[in-house]
Amino acid sequence: MADAVVIGAGHNGLVAANLLADAGWDVEVLEEQPEPGGAVRSDRGAHPDYVSDVCSAFYPLGVASPVMRALDLERHGLRWRHAPAVLAHPLPDGRAAVLERDRDATAAGLEALGAGDGDAWLRLCALWDEMGEGVLRALLTPFPPIRAALPLAAAVRRAGGLRVARSLLAPVRTLGEQEFTGPGGPLLLAGSALHTDMFPESAAGSVFGWLLAMTGQRHGWPVPEGGAGELAAALVRRLESRGGRLRCGVRVESVVVRDGRALGVRTAGGERVRAAKAVLADVAAPALYGGLVGWSDLPASLRADMRRFSWDHATFKVDWALSGPVPWASPGAARAGTVHLSPGMDALTRYSADLATGRVPADPFALLGQMTTADPARSPAGTESVWAYTHVPHRVKGDAGPDGITGAWDERDRNAMADRVENAVERLAPGFRARILGRRVIAPPAFQEHDANLRNGALNGGTALLHQQFVFRPVPGLGRAETPVAGLYLASASAHPGGGVHGACGANAARAALAHAGPAGRVLTPALGALRRLLAP
Repeated sequence: MADAVVIGAGHNGLVAANLLADAGWDVEVLEEQPEPGGAVRSDRGAHPDYVSDVCSAFYPLGVASPVMRALDLERHGLRWRHAPAVLAHPLPDGRAAVLERDRDATAAGLEALGAGDGDAWLRLCALWDEMGEGVLRALLTPFPPIRAALPLAAAVRRAGGLRVARSLLAPVRTLGEQEFTGPGGPLLLAGSALHTDMFPESAAGSVFGWLLAMTGQRHGWPVPEGGAGELAAALVRRLESRGGRLRCGVRVESVVVRDGRALGVRTAGGERVRAAKAVLADVAAPALYGGLVGWSDLPASLRADMRRFSWDHATFKVDWALSGPVPWASPGAARAGTVHLSPGMDALTRYSADLATGRVPADPFALLGQMTTADPARSPAGTESVWAYTHVPHRVKGDAGPDGITGAWDERDRNAMADRVENAVERLAPGFRARILGRRVIAPPAFQEHDANLRNGALNGGTALLHQQFVFRPVPGLGRAETPVAGLYLASASAHPGGGVHGACGANAARAALAHAGPAGRVLTPALGALRRLLAP
């Protein structure tokens, strides 16, 4: 019998298992897929000589998160690699906004795109210097962030108080228009905000765009040497060095609950795996509530809440093996690990409107990764391993473009959408298609086959919009890892603070399990239960 059973070997599950093992617990991790990593995996699916990251690829939060830094994964074989520039947003006229590792260089480039924009960027950097680390600590700890709140409040006051809070809670379009005169700064912020499912007009989009851009300015957007799977492999090696166990190819069918407490799990093969202290579930909330745990063991109100659960957008992705670098018209784009593809802010709004109305965007905003530029180990010398992804509706009502994409995602749909993404690259990099040696298309249903948590490629475990954040994540309550079942903890991106490879969801679940297993847990558990019932009757 293990002290804890962790369901799922995504990065959050592996972080949770590591922290429990650090505390001396006997931990067993069960993973349905034949290899660990979840959305943090790599393969050679586009070409046998090229490494492709299947889902996530760049990890700014992986190096900025206190949780991940504390694991010291470099001692377990992880090596970070950086592209010469962090991020570029090429413009149709051949210019580009470029986020450099040096803030003064970033500012100089933005100044060339708009008078005064260099100083505007440096003001945002100074704001990060004052309160950025406090924001990260507050976001990545259990809600409410009691220990982080007072230092953050003091930092916000020093930085400008309510005026700063108002700016960061504004839509990212608003912040861009108020702070910059040219297109560069607004596009770097808006493109970063759209890594979530926020629109340029979404409330609080500015704080997400600022946080991701400033994390890149401070830490870069690095990649693991050899592929995303090396990050997961380092987590596994660290776990096993502490006596933890991982079994892949084992699908958990249900959590065993008796008298309101989780006792372990039952696998699809009929095996019962007992857990003396806790079960931690690195699975999407809809897969846990009413799935692994039946409704008979859950409050009636939770069933209604889960019917209102909002996924983030579906994802469509293309991987390419290129015979040479992407032939960008803008030299700045050639140096960046990540490139954002969109003609401008209005195009981002039209793209977002298409998604909101259930239409496949005619002019998709795409994120493109130049993996060999960041990590030469990804493909033969002189070549490039590249991917790009964009979002599409979960339920397609129509096609805003000319191809009649239906959302069936059959071969015709897949090829038409892949060509649409390629067209977006070709417009900014004439000759791109001529360098393609191999192409792999991953449509929304394929993400779910790869990882059951990725509903149609919803990569963030649920929407990042405010109605499903903090005390509303994944449903109205405490915004914590605890569940209505004693000894069961939600450790996935469906829990606060949500998507991103920062490890906080797994860490919060592990710390909750450790707290409840200790002497204080006998007092804390009923108190939290009463508060949950009060907040979500």
